[in-house]
Amino acid sequence: MNARNDHTAPRGLRGWWLTPPRSGMQRWIAPWEYRHLRAWAAIRTVSGLVFTGLGSYVISATWPSGWAIFGAYLLVVGLANLPFAYWELNIASSLSPQS
Repeated sequence: MNARNDHTAPRGLRGWWLTPPRSGMQRWIAPWEYRHLRAWAAIRTVSGLVFTGLGSYVISATWPSGWAIFGAYLLVVGLANLPFAYWELNIASSLSPQS
């Protein structure tokens, strides 16, 4: 446990950021989010669907006015969350099960 090459606890901010071990684009995901990928993917999916529905409603209800720009913003945010949630689910499914 306290051996010289034992790396059970991360040291400093860099050690905290690098745990758990990730590679490539997976390092873009924050560590606290990476530890619970399925939960965060579910949150992103639900929020993406809510924002997409709300944005399309605001656009259709307020088309000629300036509020349609706000609806378009909501629509873009919602549609951006969906592929990111799909990507997180793919990462979560490819991880090896921990014992």
